[in-house]
Amino acid sequence: MRLVDNRAMLKTVALIAHHAVSLLNFRGEWIRDLCASGVQVWCLAPDYQDEDSAAVRALGAEPVDYGLRRTGMNPLRDACDALALVRLLRRLRPDVTFAFSTKPVIYGTLAAWAARVPRRVAMIEGVGFVFTDPGQPLGWRRRVLRGVVTALYRRALSHAHQVIFLNRDDRTEFVMRGLVAENRAGVLGGIGVDLRAWVPALPVENPVTFLLVARLLREKGILEYVAAARRVKAQHPDVCFLLVGGLDSNPGGLSRTEVQSWVKDGILEWPGYVEVRPWLARASVFVLPSYREGVPRSTQEAMAMGRAVITTDVPGCRETVEDGVNGYLVRVRDVDALTEAMLHFVRDSELIVTMGAASRRMAEARFDVHEVNQRLTGLLMGAAVGPQGT
Repeated sequence: MRLVDNRAMLKTVALIAHHAVSLLNFRGEWIRDLCASGVQVWCLAPDYQDEDSAAVRALGAEPVDYGLRRTGMNPLRDACDALALVRLLRRLRPDVTFAFSTKPVIYGTLAAWAARVPRRVAMIEGVGFVFTDPGQPLGWRRRVLRGVVTALYRRALSHAHQVIFLNRDDRTEFVMRGLVAENRAGVLGGIGVDLRAWVPALPVENPVTFLLVARLLREKGILEYVAAARRVKAQHPDVCFLLVGGLDSNPGGLSRTEVQSWVKDGILEWPGYVEVRPWLARASVFVLPSYREGVPRSTQEAMAMGRAVITTDVPGCRETVEDGVNGYLVRVRDVDALTEAMLHFVRDSELIVTMGAASRRMAEARFDVHEVNQRLTGLLMGAAVGPQGT
């Protein structure tokens, strides 16, 4: 089987995504760089709107719509979508496929193998709802779902030439579960942000303002954030809490009624799914009490803008904070610890400035998107990436 292992042979790439907006938000700079280097890039996503297609073409790539539902498990529907993807890839005949997010990794990698694409690369950006510890005994539905997804991952990743993880914990778990061979699994680190676009802004010191940016899922720690906000506001009514993000159809999704009740009670402000940058400019401290992540892009953006961070000591999240330097790590699902971390900033606003500056320095050292993109391009061409991200 032919492998793409040098720059001269890398001519065509198919990126397989679960969502057009996600493709643009998280891969836009990389797509631009690939196209500028003369690579033909096809951007496959299932839900293109006219403005999304135009944005992809502005990067120099070609949008390609394909059928794959982002959430839900319908074996017949998914099988039909995978067969259609095989036919599409046979027509496009890319040198490399690069799939990210659960369904594209599984069905995209299998379809690329069936279509005899010469090189197949998959990125596990986070283990997702199925493998995240819910903090309570698994119900039978979740146990069945975990078993099915585990089997699908094992089958699909056996046909990937390279599997990329964002943190070492996820890599270790997939290797130990037998889902991927150790010699084909590497760690990239965070996907990075454009440090020229996400520039430092003076943090708000008065009133102290906390911000959480995430899809509205329970596993993002939103319920703990709200509980801690209630406690802090009971002692310091002038402290502000912001929640930015849209409703989500995943099993852990919160309802509009729940979120609006918090707004009605005066606990927080919720603008919905909006541009993040202006809200980060209003914030003192960024908070993400998630149960597990890859390496969260939202936290990287906050760090680039010079915001101190409170997050959980769990895979992915712990990659973004040096405890006591640029913020605080707290135990997952621990409202007491989260509340106390918030109160540190309320009691000593100087920490907002000093830890925010430390966050920016860390972002410059670890999360420059242009350096990350160079490594990703190397992986497409067959460069090795070790278990430590080297």
